[in-house]
Amino acid sequence: MAEYLCMNPRPLCLALLFGILAPGCKPPASAQTMPAATSADSAPANWQDLKLEQRLADLHRRRLEGLKNDLHAAGFKLGSPAYLRIFKESSELEIWLQKPGAAAFVKWKTFPIARWSGNLGPKEKEGDYQAPEGFYNVVHKRLNPASKYHLSFNIGYPNAYDTAHHRTGGLIMVHGKNVSIGCYAMTDPGIEEIYLIVEAALAGGQPEVPVHCFPFRMTEERMARAKTESSPWLDFWNELRPGYLAFEAGHVPPVVRQGTRYIVAQ
Repeated sequence: MAEYLCMNPRPLCLALLFGILAPGCKPPASAQTMPAATSADSAPANWQDLKLEQRLADLHRRRLEGLKNDLHAAGFKLGSPAYLRIFKESSELEIWLQKPGAAAFVKWKTFPIARWSGNLGPKEKEGDYQAPEGFYNVVHKRLNPASKYHLSFNIGYPNAYDTAHHRTGGLIMVHGKNVSIGCYAMTDPGIEEIYLIVEAALAGGQPEVPVHCFPFRMTEERMARAKTESSPWLDFWNELRPGYLAFEAGHVPPVVRQGTRYIVAQ
């Protein structure tokens, strides 16, 4: 699969590569939106025409100093280990960072997800236009500053669990341009900040940045509602929940072993 383009007026996704329409691309659940970029922060009009090195130079020139200042004001340092959590139902992407000398991570910012595709539940096969759920990660080779969708990074679907369950597809990204089929799409100003955080964490020595994708906040109340809704994914969500709870308990990203089941290491 390639990076896909999704336009979501109501919501319908236009799969340009296939010339068909697919339902289910979700906008944010609330009216919350990212602040518009100022002229100083905005990418140049010819961004899509820039070479990779030019893009990175422009991105760092426009956004890096301000990002460093914002992080410093909150007690963080650019290049600290990072952890990303995605919640489909509320269309949110959280960034958690580890302060120097601390074990636990602290939430820095929550970004509204502009679009995600499909419904609550995992991705099963290529072409199902479904955004995945599960435990993924970003390594340096998955960063893509040359993306057609402003900037992107591959979250590593399918992982070992997906493969064990014969799930297919690939190239699932967090990217910009507000559009997605199968990916998690952000605004361009949003993906610029997220990309810089992930890039710096990897450059700072973090081997991989965890990206944990959940259908919703897996509280007792929400899980009870899922049970009453007779979701076909309830057993799968019960496998995800220990990873959610482990982080909630200590704010340290859990180590999750993968095979035919997800098992949180103790």
